[in-house]
Amino acid sequence: MLVVEGLTCRFGAKAAVDDASFQVSPGGFVGVIGRSGAGKSTLLRTINRLATPTQGRILFDGIDVTALRGKELRQWRARSAMIFQQFNLVGRLDVLTNVLMGRLATMPAWRSLSQVWPEQDKALAMSALEQFDIASLAAQRADQLSGGQQQRVAIARALVQQPDIILADEPIASLDPRNTKIVMDALLRINKHFGITVICNLHSLDLARSYCDRLIGMAQGRVVFDGAPAALTDHVARELYDLEAADVMGTMPDPAPAGVPALGTAAAA
Repeated sequence: MLVVEGLTCRFGAKAAVDDASFQVSPGGFVGVIGRSGAGKSTLLRTINRLATPTQGRILFDGIDVTALRGKELRQWRARSAMIFQQFNLVGRLDVLTNVLMGRLATMPAWRSLSQVWPEQDKALAMSALEQFDIASLAAQRADQLSGGQQQRVAIARALVQQPDIILADEPIASLDPRNTKIVMDALLRINKHFGITVICNLHSLDLARSYCDRLIGMAQGRVVFDGAPAALTDHVARELYDLEAADVMGTMPDPAPAGVPALGTAAAA
């Protein structure tokens, strides 16, 4: 279980995350929602320890994540895989190598510098690409792919880390509606088929309601809502999003949760 206790992250006088507390049980699909600047991205980055908490604690399976340093911190970042809005791929490298980067935490320094990848890691990376129907792109440069394809490569990279948690920071913010559905379906498959906990920042309330089994609402760095999507009424949502409400409460295409798409069924995009 992930436990966040009184977590605060300040940048100067501003508290980007302010006294946040919640728990996430294994296997959940949690959406973090709120208007721009509410603290959603900083929350995920602090959980992963890309940002340093000012006070409070993050606990996972009894380990105090906020106290980790060195090798133990690198191992935690592997267990809590990040997926970024802007993909964070190395454009000049091929797709397979980008996915293999997710295995760096398990390799000795000399091997990672020489990029001599074990055959079992190559097989794991190819398997991840096959699950998202992009194995045929393994030899292509990452910067030659579409946005939807690049984000699926980033998800495959996170999957080969064999994480306990995936932290997705607005993974569909720069994608069109078709690729938005492909990427969200991919995250849903990881959650349902592998039982990996997913915590996903989303700006669209309709998407959050469609895919997530729990929502955490943030405003000015504080957790102001925590519950099932059905409990988030339109009235509460309008208070949460304020002037952005009209932008985030539009209609989006529904996923197919009754029959979660089988692994390897995403269309090329």
